[in-house]
Amino acid sequence: MKTLEVVEKYTYRVIWSEEDQEHLGLCAEFPSLSWLDRTQAGALRGIVDVVRHAVEDMRKAREPIPEPVATRRYSGQFKVRIPPEVHRRLSIEAAESKVSLNRLVSAKLAHG
Repeated sequence: MKTLEVVEKYTYRVIWSEEDQEHLGLCAEFPSLSWLDRTQAGALRGIVDVVRHAVEDMRKAREPIPEPVATRRYSGQFKVRIPPEVHRRLSIEAAESKVSLNRLVSAKLAHG
């Protein structure tokens, strides 16, 4: 994938930084990079540019380029360790609701 193509597929976010009193541009695939700007649009442009330069440098150094989160394949499965008492409480709630523990937890995760 070309530099511009991969950079455009990364996951960007702009948030307000109360500490800096500016907008902060972030990229999920490059958590160590950021860009501050007085405007949201400027913060987004800035972080995209920083990421583009980082990817170009990584290509020149023949380093692996992070795969965009948006293009990764997910199995829909992951393991979570919880305290036994929480496991018991959720199992009881699932039984009382006449659904599987998996369905109950999935619904709770989906709805916050």
